Amino acid sequence: MTVVLVGAGLVGSAGAASAHSRFSALVFSKTAAFRHDSIPAGVAAIKQLGARHHFKVDATEDAAVFTYKNLSKYDVVIWLSTTGDVLDDAQQAAFEHYIRHGGGYAGIHAASDTEYDWAWYGGLVGAYFRDHPGGVNPQFQVATVNVLARDTAATRPLPRRWQREEEWYNFRTNPRGSVRVLAEVDESTYDPRGYSEPEGSPGMGPHHPVSWCHPYAGGRAFYTAMGHKAEYYSDPLLLAHLLGGIRMAAGEARFNCGR
Repeated sequence: MTVVLVGAGLVGSAGAASAHSRFSALVFSKTAAFRHDSIPAGVAAIKQLGARHHFKVDATEDAAVFTYKNLSKYDVVIWLSTTGDVLDDAQQAAFEHYIRHGGGYAGIHAASDTEYDWAWYGGLVGAYFRDHPGGVNPQFQVATVNVLARDTAATRPLPRRWQREEEWYNFRTNPRGSVRVLAEVDESTYDPRGYSEPEGSPGMGPHHPVSWCHPYAGGRAFYTAMGHKAEYYSDPLLLAHLLGGIRMAAGEARFNCGR
């Protein structure tokens, strides 16, 4: 596989993938707070998906690429476990312009732990991260995900009840009502209490979303809370989920994400 440099701070995908590309994706993984050591595995996995499924992938941690001229080259921008304040005002404006003109957003895991002072971004991702287990209980637990939607590219390959280990996020708000929830984690199958209170913060109740999508400000948005550990990026079901969500956000698969 030949890797080429494309523009400032961009690492290009394989030439074979780009020769007959169905669409183009930019993976953005800059962190200004906690950094997940799974980011390299996630970037590699998305590049492999691109090579296998004929879409072009560039990857960067350089926020300077967030100009409208540059972003307009991509059908989807994938925020992979970004954290903290990663864009300045001009870069935020460029990304808003990109979405308003029909761009796609795919957020993975800590993408919801990003840009808390940028309310527009909070609306795009759908909900901000609050906490996860790990104080009074194990940080990583096996739980059952109930796949609610059966008619999207992100969920069609998944079993109706999907048992898997994850660092299960609790969110500050429940996005249900403003997004189409694709999957929920069943809190009866694990201990959802989060670390942010001494005795454990409460979970989110019987409807605890972990994946959703929605049209937003003229563009398309998909988010999944799954994907903490590097090893998860070799799980065929998670990869199928990510691939479908990326294709939907790019407009290459049907985006049936109305509430």
